[in-house]
Amino acid sequence: MINADRLVETFCALVAIDSPSGEEHEVMAYLTETVEGIGFEVKEDSHGNLIASKGIHETTAAEEILILSAHMDTVEPGRGIVPVVNGEEIVSQGDTVLGGDCKAGVAAILEGVRSAVGSGRAHKPVQLVFTREEEVGLVGAKNLNYGMILGKRAVVFDGEGAPNVLTDASPTYLRFDIRVVGRGAHAGVEPEKGLSAATIAADLVLGLPLGRIDDETTMNIGIIQGGSARNAVPEIVHLEGEIRSHNREKLTKYQDILKQQIQRVTESYPGAKIEMNDFIEFEGYQISPSEPVAVDVIAALSRMGLDYDFVSSGGGTDGNIFALNGIRAVVVGMATNGAHTVREFVRIPELIQAALLCEELVGDPAGN
Repeated sequence: MINADRLVETFCALVAIDSPSGEEHEVMAYLTETVEGIGFEVKEDSHGNLIASKGIHETTAAEEILILSAHMDTVEPGRGIVPVVNGEEIVSQGDTVLGGDCKAGVAAILEGVRSAVGSGRAHKPVQLVFTREEEVGLVGAKNLNYGMILGKRAVVFDGEGAPNVLTDASPTYLRFDIRVVGRGAHAGVEPEKGLSAATIAADLVLGLPLGRIDDETTMNIGIIQGGSARNAVPEIVHLEGEIRSHNREKLTKYQDILKQQIQRVTESYPGAKIEMNDFIEFEGYQISPSEPVAVDVIAALSRMGLDYDFVSSGGGTDGNIFALNGIRAVVVGMATNGAHTVREFVRIPELIQAALLCEELVGDPAGN
């Protein structure tokens, strides 16, 4: 049986451990001690991802094994998080994120498997996969040792909202970095000798279809940096941006539009130089409600008395990388809302439901 007080206590303990991307060592130690205490065999791959296994034998088929996954890192500002229980919600003090993304998912998994295993009833063979550096480009999943992963079906606790909100599609993500080079000059003495990289960058940005382009595609410039001094015509400006789309042809189309805009702006400013590097950060994927892992999740929700709702996501998760490695994944809500902001909060009733879902998934309904 899910222990709600223990679940909330575990979540608050997790978020109080600093684990910005690349600095997950303390939370790794906490998780190792906790899951070993539940009877799991814990291993660490060469990248620092944690893989914990229980009930798996040499004769266990891959199709029998359930993978439960969440990532260990949080975004900034995420140091010195102080969780505050406010009625049925958990919030931060307001100067940091809460870290519900993804520690609500981690807490739900821990409580769910603790309850399922501790009940003494039969349970499925299970692997827990806790990854590093998800927030900086799914780096942990990309570097995961898939030779250590024995199953082919994963449930990733990394969605917003209630656990009956399931992600059925995630976009392909293209990131780009642009370097605009103009010509520096003293801004007060001889500005006419300069060629402002800021002006060039502004022209470039204003000519792009930024924001939500359609129901499948978005484009954004997230970072603009440049200049050296208030009294100097800026010589160099850096831009960092992205294009996301559920449609690969549309992604290519807007990638081409970006390149055409760069060419147009370069030709408009003689002497200017614009360089771009772009690459696919992760590939999109779709999952059908009829696929075995989705059937398992829907059945577990039904036993809980919950309907389900499939939604398409504009974000990426470790599920994108799992799909590229032959693991079909359903991403489920983990009770967090307002992720990546200081207004982030976790609904305790939904957190309990997430733990219950985990317990239902791990338990063997047939008692085998």
